Amino acid sequence: MPYQKKYLPLILGVAIAAGIFIGGKLDFTDSPDRLFSTNSKKDKLNRLIDYIEYDYVDEVNTDSIVDITVNGILDNLDPHSVYIPKEDMARVAEEMKGDFVGIGVSFYTYRDTIAVIRAIENGPSAKAGIKGGDRIIMADGDTLFGNKLKDGEIIKKLKGSKNSKVKLKVYRRGEPKLLDFTVKRSTIPIKSVDAAYMLTDKLGYIKVNRFAESTYKEFKAGIEKLEALGATEITLDLRNNPGGFLGIAEQIADEFLEDDKLILFTKNKRGNIEKSFATEKGDFEDGNVYVLIDENSASASEIVAGALQDNDKGTIVGRRSYGKGLVQREMDLGDGSAVRLTVSRYYTPTGRSIQRPYNKGNKDYYDEYFERLDRGELLDPDKIQVDDSLKFTTPGGKIVYGGGGIIPDVFVPIDNSMQNETLSYLLRRGFFGNFVFEELEKDRHIYDDIPRQEFINNFKVSDDLVFAFQDYLNLRAESKVTFVAYHDEVKQYIKATLADQLYGAGAFEEVYNQRDIMIDEVIKLSEEE
Repeated sequence: MPYQKKYLPLILGVAIAAGIFIGGKLDFTDSPDRLFSTNSKKDKLNRLIDYIEYDYVDEVNTDSIVDITVNGILDNLDPHSVYIPKEDMARVAEEMKGDFVGIGVSFYTYRDTIAVIRAIENGPSAKAGIKGGDRIIMADGDTLFGNKLKDGEIIKKLKGSKNSKVKLKVYRRGEPKLLDFTVKRSTIPIKSVDAAYMLTDKLGYIKVNRFAESTYKEFKAGIEKLEALGATEITLDLRNNPGGFLGIAEQIADEFLEDDKLILFTKNKRGNIEKSFATEKGDFEDGNVYVLIDENSASASEIVAGALQDNDKGTIVGRRSYGKGLVQREMDLGDGSAVRLTVSRYYTPTGRSIQRPYNKGNKDYYDEYFERLDRGELLDPDKIQVDDSLKFTTPGGKIVYGGGGIIPDVFVPIDNSMQNETLSYLLRRGFFGNFVFEELEKDRHIYDDIPRQEFINNFKVSDDLVFAFQDYLNLRAESKVTFVAYHDEVKQYIKATLADQLYGAGAFEEVYNQRDIMIDEVIKLSEEE
């Protein structure tokens, strides 16, 4: 006991000193389990950013450093885990929601002025009387013309809260003075179903460009329209569809599959499995379906194609799909930004993953398209590389493969005449759209008495119009563009663009598809049934 009494003051002193030292290091906003644990990796990152913000010799935008850091981390995970900066969140949310609040016009900036290409059918501008060719000069007293005005600023002035009103001043050719319109803003759909029409007396066609919140509702309306027109078979076009919401893909697959058929299952890092089955609500379970896919059909598009193929429902037509079998969840980062993080893999009903490898890095992953092109896979199905160890069998005895996309039942090579680089460049840069708009500006009334279907079936684009397009390119293109070998294809694009600007709502697809070899193949398959 004397020994303990002798050293007690020393022990108490050390304990008090240690307590003061530890207390100075603690953050009392932390939870108890963090008080006695550290994460040196997180602390290192936070400390580095603090050093740069407070001690670095020059002023640095640390927000941009954080963005770079987040992107760098995600780049080392997988190709589909992505960062969404806060300035992009509104746009991304609109695209996925499938609508926005606005005045309902399709426009582009023509000679520093907003030129209306078309007022959206039944939208607020159409109801107010705004027409294609009108120039919107002012909105609530603010000018909307001039070289310094950017498209983003224009859109901000035309958007607003639902049911709010905006006063527009509009120039219309032939009118002696500016016209006044008051437009009440409303919800404007961002269409994810581009077209729904009949290819033959029994074969309907519906094209889905992405899987947004509104897609199933649009799809259902399209299917009902086609059934009313006598469709007993459906062509579901998922070409160039990058995907979207998993649940929407499940709903669309459900329309074609019998009750209790497995649509897909997902598995996370802990091995937890969630299965999705078809319900009794499918309205096209008895009809035949052809699903069109290509090298740009990804994610949710592959879910639909894989679910139907693995259940021996219908026919998959086209080329091997993209090969994305990862599921992302959007997670808020607290400052208005978000991350879409891969949280599981999905598998088709037979148990195959169609995710292609990404272990060589993101660059190799995204360059795989060019490898497919170089080895001739887009022209010859025998050039498709398959892994025999990833072979699966459907209930009907069909052999299918995992490891990288959905391989179609019926292969259709890429059509180089309609998808060559020159035509793609002209379409992507808006040359067709701008040229057609200027042609319509000369005299829109030429087309007033031509019904939509008559135009689609019978209208011929003259050689003179093609030569005028060449002259137009010579004046405006950055480099010389010639299309001597694609004269007829250019005619088709001009006609399709004319149809779009005159009639909207799927007219482009109806015209363009008249020269589509994959559509021709589907019609042939349908006639053989």
